[in-house]
Amino acid sequence: MSEENRYVSTAQVSQALGISVTTVKRWVDDGVLPAHRTAGGHRKLLMADVLRLVRDRNLPHADLHQLLPHSKGDPNDPHEFYQQLVAAMEVIDTDLIRSTVIAGYQSGIRFEVLADRVISPAMIGVGHAWSTGKIDVMHEHRITQAIVTALYELSAILRVNSRKDRLVAVGGAPEHDHYLLPSLLAKLTLIDAGWNAINLGPHTPVSAFRTAIAELSPQLIWLSVSYVDEANQFLIDYRELYRIAEEKGIAVAIGGRAITDELRVQMPYTTYGDGLLQLAAFARTMHRRPQQPRRGRPPGNTSK
Repeated sequence: MSEENRYVSTAQVSQALGISVTTVKRWVDDGVLPAHRTAGGHRKLLMADVLRLVRDRNLPHADLHQLLPHSKGDPNDPHEFYQQLVAAMEVIDTDLIRSTVIAGYQSGIRFEVLADRVISPAMIGVGHAWSTGKIDVMHEHRITQAIVTALYELSAILRVNSRKDRLVAVGGAPEHDHYLLPSLLAKLTLIDAGWNAINLGPHTPVSAFRTAIAELSPQLIWLSVSYVDEANQFLIDYRELYRIAEEKGIAVAIGGRAITDELRVQMPYTTYGDGLLQLAAFARTMHRRPQQPRRGRPPGNTSK
């Protein structure tokens, strides 16, 4: 049975949409939301009808990932959210994709873990489905845009609690690399680690990095490399970028699937990662946040 053909209860819909069960039942009685009656007289709603209602009414507090099936494992396990995200992608429902990504972070999962163990493997599956003809490029673009939308929304959430004394990081993808997601994921990883991260985006020439270094005075440059057009020219451009950064005392972090072992041994860098866990660990080492004070009486104060 596909996700859209699965039945959900009025209580589940109530919780997911942030409304009362009474309101859900009234919508059913008024014909706003179709329902099916069980032998015991209980209302059962098709997932597809609930999704249609959310789209039509633009319900702002809907948390549709709650309507996806959960296993009996830890609800905060990244694998749980990976399965939910894949299910949302299979029905190409942008609302479900968005809410699943955001709910994953709000569950307490660090962003780099969400990126490495939920978003990235799910997107690899989408890419494989497109390359093998299981989905059209239109479907791949819709899913990608849904992920991007969720990430921009998460970026706003992450910035709310940002400190004013944050270190600055600037990054993007090299020239001729038009992939959007990797550098965007790196940006949010750094924001979650306490940095002011500025993403220059895909297809960024060395000249743009040079201007950013002059104007923004970053302490860290990151480069997300998903595609290399011509290896020799890429190395020339990269070495020039590293030289500029080194002269200013700026750390350089590199990563991405296009950095092969053959390329990497020819690239000077401060830190390298095959995922975002390494970038987050390095960033938190450079910029440690003060710990939150513990509750209760300060230690050492025993006076009454």
